[in-house]
Amino acid sequence: MSATATRARRRPVMFAAAVATATALGAAALATAPGAAAASVPLTGYELSWGIKESYRNYVTGPYTKGTFTVTDGASQADGNGVFTFTGGQGTYDSTHHTLHLAFKGTLVAESPVHGFKRVLSDFQYDSATGVLTADLTADDGPTQQDVPFAKVAAPTGSDMSGLATTLTTEAGTFLGSPSYAGAAGDPLSVVKEQGTTSPSPSPSESDTTSPEPTSSTEPTSSPTSSASPSESETGNPSSPKPGDSASQSAKPTASASPSASTAPAPSKGDIADGRLTWGVKESFRGYVVGPVARGLIRASDGASQASGNGTFTFADATGTYDTEAGTLSAAFKGSVNFKGHQGEGGGYGLDLTLDNVRAALDGGSGKLTADVTSLGEKSPNVVLADLKGASTKLTAKNDVITVNDVTATLTEAGAKAFGGFYDKGAALDPVNLSVALTAGAELPSGNGTSGGGSGTGGAGTSGGTGGIGGTGSTTGGTGSTTGGIGGSMAATGSNVPVGALGAAAAATVAAGAGVFYALRRRRDTQA
Repeated sequence: MSATATRARRRPVMFAAAVATATALGAAALATAPGAAAASVPLTGYELSWGIKESYRNYVTGPYTKGTFTVTDGASQADGNGVFTFTGGQGTYDSTHHTLHLAFKGTLVAESPVHGFKRVLSDFQYDSATGVLTADLTADDGPTQQDVPFAKVAAPTGSDMSGLATTLTTEAGTFLGSPSYAGAAGDPLSVVKEQGTTSPSPSPSESDTTSPEPTSSTEPTSSPTSSASPSESETGNPSSPKPGDSASQSAKPTASASPSASTAPAPSKGDIADGRLTWGVKESFRGYVVGPVARGLIRASDGASQASGNGTFTFADATGTYDTEAGTLSAAFKGSVNFKGHQGEGGGYGLDLTLDNVRAALDGGSGKLTADVTSLGEKSPNVVLADLKGASTKLTAKNDVITVNDVTATLTEAGAKAFGGFYDKGAALDPVNLSVALTAGAELPSGNGTSGGGSGTGGAGTSGGTGGIGGTGSTTGGTGSTTGGIGGSMAATGSNVPVGALGAAAAATVAAGAGVFYALRRRRDTQA
């Protein structure tokens, strides 16, 4: 690709000062003379720094994918799995319209033997007139597609071209392996004069070329496909619910009230008679498990159930204690949820995670969510998975039932370790809905954020799901499709590669968000 290639489409962007200082070939004179005949001025000596998307970098190098980034031909990567820098930028400046076009040296390769993918990006070019960053893209051993729009770049302010906001394109989402990336915020992008050049230009600070802490919007997410993909418990999956899995849950709301329950209120403290807790763990993780990356299944049993459309889980038959005057509650729930994914050639799964013995404790509106976590057969009991925060500090009983909905759940340090460290402490999990009956005759509210009932199994994602890390997938069964886009999805690869035992890291994706999936900030010592 020619480094001085021009683009036909132009729109006014006022940063003449940025390039007027960048050349010694009369650019400044041309910028001050709009009527000059020669509008195109050559530019050299620029570099571009961009991290693509921090959650994508963490996915590639994380303990589950075990991938690497390789930079060559003038590209480099910052320490701690940081941003990438592409050098040797040269091109042209249009002094009439005050726009520039630059092409940069450097090749970036993202590769994972475990998932069997290889993605090559090169010849990055930035055009301020169109506000588009393009690249040449090669997926696995497929053909190279040139000048593919990879990100939309916000217009510079004056001469400052550092920290420009970016938005990933549809083509980028397909290439990276998750359609949920399409339209998602990428890392900030900076174009600066290279160090050591003779032309005066502001030098970037360290913060200019390092991605700031991403907000929750950077985490790749997708809307669940509930209307199109019912859970296999509704489609006759052979893994039918065991007797009693949800019988007690469905029977208790219809139990006849005793005369004493209807005439005398429950005491302010005592034992919990019944109850249920609804929690989805993390929506993007559920989609990842059944999507075309993991191609797995989800099973709720032993008193737990999953809502249709790969929905949230309900844990039933609560026991415990409460004290409305003190604002405290401690409840344990029956039910088990198992996530399986990444089946190897021998039939085993690289991801085999079970959550059971779920407990919730609240005190003045704050509390903990605890569970026993079993990963690849290794059990870790009493893991505090999440810090809970309710909207009110009080617990109020109505018709002998305490109901607390939309409780914020935030991943704890212990939870992050139990799930393999894929997400840092503080990552947002799905909210928790909780209701407990204080008397045997009290009727629990219906639904509690779920639909459907009984135990069931979510199947492997179909081509209708949104694959890749952090995407949501169909639960209609079958094997995920890998067609479409530039060389197919990253999620397409590695389906027949032996995954092997990954220890606790196999459970990492319980907090993924695919994606992608899902944004994190960490320095991975294992990547050094």
